[in-house]
Amino acid sequence: MRRDQAARGEREQVASDAEVRDILANIEVLAQAAEAKGLDKRPDVQALLALQRKEVLVRLVQDDFLGSHVIDDARVRAEYDKAKAEAGGNEYLARHILVDDETLARDLSARLGAKDAPPFEELARQHSRDSSAEDGGSLGWLVPGNVVPEFAQALVALEKGAYTTLPVRSPFGWHIILLEDKRALEFPDYDRVKAEIARQLMQQDFRRHVEALRRAARVEVPAP
Repeated sequence: MRRDQAARGEREQVASDAEVRDILANIEVLAQAAEAKGLDKRPDVQALLALQRKEVLVRLVQDDFLGSHVIDDARVRAEYDKAKAEAGGNEYLARHILVDDETLARDLSARLGAKDAPPFEELARQHSRDSSAEDGGSLGWLVPGNVVPEFAQALVALEKGAYTTLPVRSPFGWHIILLEDKRALEFPDYDRVKAEIARQLMQQDFRRHVEALRRAARVEVPAP
């Protein structure tokens, strides 16, 4: 670096430091003015200051946990292998109709089997209570491991173009499932997703840490 470039860099750093000092000075002056007026003694301000103090402490605890907690590579790999196994070898392009009543579900299934059967999409728009109804019941490409077991088992048993002639019951209601297509699943390589898996495991461990702290502490939360 040339001497004139270094000199310019030094002046820029000095100016930046001066700006920081100016901001800090303004903060201090305004804080003193608020205290002089007794604004810091107001109950709402006291509550806000106490909350902000706790928020700072929460961030410190989080940083301390994240800085000292280690996610073992073997654990990340095991989680990846588990997800890959649960995903299976295929993914499925599906539609469904979701209703609350079994009788209605059976009636809709019978209508699909009639000679003058309406399109599956039409019945989905008319009767399904799922958010996919407006798109004709389309669920896009699904991995069986990402849906409830009852739905997954029925889906993988279907042939391309077929639907479940008997409605499928799940915790969400009664489904009529149509399989439009299936293809081999391209599961992402381990190296592409290991950082995200480690991050998710870290979040899980921190939630468990918080739960353990709550079990060991007596916490009284004031009513809103």
